[in-house]
Amino acid sequence: MSVVDHVLDLYEQGIALQQQAVLFRAAHHSADLEIELARRRIPFVKYGGLRYLEAAHVKDLLAAFRLADNPRDEMAWFRLFQLMPGVGPAKARRAIDALRDMDGRIPLSHVDVQRRWPRVVETLPNEVRELSCDLSNALCRSEGEPVELHADRIRRAIEPLIAASYDDATARLEDLGALVLACTGTSRLSDVAAEQALEPPVSTGDLAGPPMVDEDWIVLSTVHSAKGLEFDAVHVIHAADGNFPSDMSLGTPEGLEEERRLFYVAVTRARRNLAIYVPLRYHHHRVRDEHSWAQPSRFLSDSVRATLGEIPVVVTTETVVSADPTVALDGSRAVEGHLSKLW
Repeated sequence: MSVVDHVLDLYEQGIALQQQAVLFRAAHHSADLEIELARRRIPFVKYGGLRYLEAAHVKDLLAAFRLADNPRDEMAWFRLFQLMPGVGPAKARRAIDALRDMDGRIPLSHVDVQRRWPRVVETLPNEVRELSCDLSNALCRSEGEPVELHADRIRRAIEPLIAASYDDATARLEDLGALVLACTGTSRLSDVAAEQALEPPVSTGDLAGPPMVDEDWIVLSTVHSAKGLEFDAVHVIHAADGNFPSDMSLGTPEGLEEERRLFYVAVTRARRNLAIYVPLRYHHHRVRDEHSWAQPSRFLSDSVRATLGEIPVVVTTETVVSADPTVALDGSRAVEGHLSKLW
């Protein structure tokens, strides 16, 4: 049972979404989950970081996905042209106008777009002309090319533009693999992009907004932001060593102790139901299935795990079936007392 399936199962048992929370050590740990929640139209609100699908760089890649299937999407062109250094609204508009035919329309096929691209290049600054050509070429899908491979080519083409446009580019580039994975099993890239509204860029960062509906929603939160709160059901994700505890905090004994306290906070937010999810491998390149094996968090010692039920998980969604092994630790029993012995 995946995280989302478990959330819905508890919902059917009478635990409202607002009485459930998914907790994680770092804000980017929820990226895959946010994509799946959006795909299933499950409302959520996120605390302690940006909503993944609302972040500017994610919308940049979604814009490219839309263009891959519809070169006439002027809003997407307008967004991507402004992603190029030295290109503002006026130059972006001139570049779009250079794509138009005698009737003032942008071609429907990327083959025709490619024929007109030299005219577009003339409107762009010299330093981005080569990058613009790389992006234009990546938008064209090769005959018989799987959608996920096409998505990965687009990701690689857009990465230099994102690196040049954002100060915190390294962290942003690491996020994009989740969207590429979401393309697996789809027939068109625009199906992935259609999950979100596309808007022109207005800043380099986006704050997490209000819930998608005002009736009920699940809470996604970093552990730091969940201090002092309680929920009927809590799902702690990415409980693998290096993620929780964070490898950035393991240089000193004090850092490790702070991570231990945070883990204690996470598992004691639950009133009735606690589930801890331990992925057993992490992908470096999901399309080529390059990965490394993970180890359960050092805080999940043998004595702690003895209080938990372990359930192997195979993640299945409408479009993706993942063979990644994951262990869900059911902590509905009184785990707090056992954990307290560690301190």
